[in-house]
Amino acid sequence: MDNKTFTSDEISLKELLEKARDWYAYLYSKWKFIVLAGIIGASLGIIYSLVREPVYTAKLSFALEDDRTGGGIGGALGLATTLGLDIGGSAGGVFTGANLTELFKSRSMVEKTLLAPVVVDNQVVSLAEMYIQNNKWREQWDKDPKLKKIQFLPNKQRLGFSRVHDSILGVIYEKLSMNGLSVDQKDKKISIITMEVSSKNELFAKYFCEALAKQVGRFYVDTKSKKARINMDILEHQTDSIRRELNGAITGVAIANDNTFNLNPALNVQRAPSARRQVDVQANTAILTELVKQTELAKVTVRKDTPLIQVIDRPILPLAVDRFGKLMGLVLGGFLGGFFSVCYFLLKKHFSSSQILT
Repeated sequence: MDNKTFTSDEISLKELLEKARDWYAYLYSKWKFIVLAGIIGASLGIIYSLVREPVYTAKLSFALEDDRTGGGIGGALGLATTLGLDIGGSAGGVFTGANLTELFKSRSMVEKTLLAPVVVDNQVVSLAEMYIQNNKWREQWDKDPKLKKIQFLPNKQRLGFSRVHDSILGVIYEKLSMNGLSVDQKDKKISIITMEVSSKNELFAKYFCEALAKQVGRFYVDTKSKKARINMDILEHQTDSIRRELNGAITGVAIANDNTFNLNPALNVQRAPSARRQVDVQANTAILTELVKQTELAKVTVRKDTPLIQVIDRPILPLAVDRFGKLMGLVLGGFLGGFFSVCYFLLKKHFSSSQILT
């Protein structure tokens, strides 16, 4: 039984070696076609390296500091983090961690950034217009009357756009979010966020990266301190109103005193307006004192609730560039050309053998 098994294995191994020799001989007979395919692939690789435009990447990193994260629950979460525990909470509010990175990628922030002004060739244009010019869309739009007059002026109000404007901004947003924009928080324990913008135009990558960081930073700060600012504005309005009332009451006391100057002491009824005005002055003074104190406390609260966004690294020209070199095109194209030609001949021989057997 064992001898039969050994013999069977020996025969199958011999057949395998013979088949391998057969395949090798077949491929060797086609070496001219394989080499030709490799040359064609290498040529195409070189052509691709010449045609493909370089891609520039602008990189910006910043850190967030929020005083509201300290103490209380924030301190407990910080202690748990130092112990290596992740309890899934954050004392920083809504715009922290993954939520903040998604805010950078939101359509609202990207579209507002695209309407930001930049200087290109001594002309002030929007980033959206710069993107359109870089991709040479205007050449195609000039043939269409509906698109020929489409303009994206700097700081244009979003509500005044037509449906065509919305569609174009939507297309730009999709292209940027899919291929050109990357926002990442490499370590959740560290509040440092890195943003990368890739584009075939070096200046656009730099301008858009900086403008998006500025736009999101402004929105982030305004949102985080919105309640405190509303409270401060109300207190300032009330303080101004009471101050005007107090000034009016002081003037009224002076006028009433002038009217009662050298008045007969027996005619006390005419002194009543002055007394009432004096009461108004005292009441408004007490109210104004308390409002001024509360307003100053509100200003301190606004400063405390306003987060600090500290930019660490800004994109500096020249930017990092990704080029598909000629040597890479030559080697990769030649290898792929030869590889696919070998696969083609192997499949052709396999199917030819199958047809003969059938």
